[in-house]
Amino acid sequence: MINLVIAEDHTALIDGIKVFLEYEEDIRFLGSAANGKELLELVSNKRPNVVITDIRMPVMDGIQATRQIKKLDPEIKIIAFTMFDQDNAVEQMLNAGANGYILKNASLKELLFAIRKVYDGKAYYDPNINTDSNKNAAEKKPVLTSRQREILKLVGEGKTNQEIADALFIGKMTVATHRKNMIKKLNLQGAGELLRYAVERKYDFE
Repeated sequence: MINLVIAEDHTALIDGIKVFLEYEEDIRFLGSAANGKELLELVSNKRPNVVITDIRMPVMDGIQATRQIKKLDPEIKIIAFTMFDQDNAVEQMLNAGANGYILKNASLKELLFAIRKVYDGKAYYDPNINTDSNKNAAEKKPVLTSRQREILKLVGEGKTNQEIADALFIGKMTVATHRKNMIKKLNLQGAGELLRYAVERKYDFE
């Protein structure tokens, strides 16, 4: 069951989404928030597995809220739902840990598709945003081995080398070697960039 909350300061928009989702049997609407602070309280109390949030909100914006939610529970899926299509806004939300990004001029059917896709553990990016994230991920995907893709996914989940080694039944040094090789293959500048890459794209390597 998809347990959903929404952060949006326009009540009419929330009402429209609620009405549209009302008869979807796999979605349960748990509540809404008008700002990032209220969203954090709502998430803490209701424990949803999918959050839809605007970026520009009073008190606390969606970027800050996304960071805090991911600290609270990295497994919660977050979709940015906004009018901002600038590269900087997209990048900041992805860096904060968002699993999807969709523009408010998208249809409600597309929003529903995005909700289900991120719930299933995949990323969703509105085709109209100015980002080449999907293109880059697709181009880079073949250069990694299946084992490296497994490790990359665990890196994106915040696992240490030892935790990855234990999960995959391989040596800690083997994990470290794979990390170094991935950094080189993906043209990254070190462990920090590998982590960022993994967080943004981990679900593309399934």
